[in-house]
Amino acid sequence: MKRFLLFTIALGLFILAGCSNQNNEKQLTVDELKEKVQAFTDRSITAKSASITSTQLVVVDEKDNETVYGLPEDEFFVSIAPFVTTTHPCEIHSLTGCQGELVNSEFDVYITDKEGNVVVDDKMKTGENGFLDLWLPRDETYDIKVTHDGKSVQSEIATFEKDGTCITTLQLT
Repeated sequence: MKRFLLFTIALGLFILAGCSNQNNEKQLTVDELKEKVQAFTDRSITAKSASITSTQLVVVDEKDNETVYGLPEDEFFVSIAPFVTTTHPCEIHSLTGCQGELVNSEFDVYITDKEGNVVVDDKMKTGENGFLDLWLPRDETYDIKVTHDGKSVQSEIATFEKDGTCITTLQLT
């Protein structure tokens, strides 16, 4: 009888855990994760909130269920909103809330590592949210130059675990 009672309690706890609004951790392939992040950026999928830290994508649905996706161990997500006049303070990028000034605008983006190796040399376009999304190698410090309509900005960004994923301090002059 004791075994049956313990089994019943354990089964009940298992069922409750599965039906709760608690944190669910899920694994996606790197490509699936990047597609999900891009879909939030493109606004082709929505959620009550979706934010991306240096190690996790955290999505809260309309029923307040939270799902956490681990990020790649060798890549760091950073979202950059170059601006001319308007910005906002930010450290952790909200895929569903952050809004940059320069929507659907084209930029020349040039990024080098500390040894001078070119990591990015590309024309990139901001989305509806006014941000440029990048996946860079982790645990590095980079020099970045962004140019748009004859204006440019140079800065340093880093991809260590303590670093933010939302860069809103790059003012074009």
